[in-house]
Amino acid sequence: MEPGPTRTAEAELLAVWEAGLTAGRTGRALLLHAVARPGAGTAELLAVPLGRRDAELFGLRAELFGEQLDVRVGCPSCAEEMEFAFAAGQLAAAAPPPAGPLRVELDGWRVGFRLPTGGDLAAAERAPEGRARAVLLERCVLTAEHDGEPVAAGQLPEPVQRRMAEAAAEADPCADVRLNLNCPECGRPALAELDIASYLWEELDDWARATLLDVHLLATAYGWSEPEVLALSPLRRRYYLELCADA
Repeated sequence: MEPGPTRTAEAELLAVWEAGLTAGRTGRALLLHAVARPGAGTAELLAVPLGRRDAELFGLRAELFGEQLDVRVGCPSCAEEMEFAFAAGQLAAAAPPPAGPLRVELDGWRVGFRLPTGGDLAAAERAPEGRARAVLLERCVLTAEHDGEPVAAGQLPEPVQRRMAEAAAEADPCADVRLNLNCPECGRPALAELDIASYLWEELDDWARATLLDVHLLATAYGWSEPEVLALSPLRRRYYLELCADA
């Protein structure tokens, strides 16, 4: 991993990490997005389309831990572990401008809908078991007709829902990042999905635990407080840790 967050960000990021320990998946994504978009309120963050949010999280990842992401995934055919790398900045810059309402037509069905947001995912996460997909449809569908007659979002057939998903993926490609790979062991193709919110949270968790261990060691050795340890530059902090190890 490349050098971590700057000193000015460390206390804030530790607070984000602490809050995220008891938050769910969407709650952690919201906390990280608040760091990526400083000054934005919760309502604004929850209204951002998922692709735009994830593009901003890729940008945050590049800022905190460097451009290169190292990802490992198991081959579905032979179970061989594959490792690949790519630049976070490429995806951060790939998000298109915000799209307006989308429309699809298929076999007499006409549907107008908007892209899902972080707020929609949060609502789906809170839905009763088996209702998450229905909740997303109910929130995102703006108008729906069959042969000119209005219908409810829950009445949309599977082929129409697939067409909607295809239109959404085209309009908001960063919302579902999938990488086509070839297994070096068996040569078969494999599809790797990357959830940047989960990936970035795992990196933040590793960094926070390592940082708190540094604080513990230096506080024990010198009696410094956490703010005093965090105020040290990374180089001086590492030097003091080396002195502790040599003592």
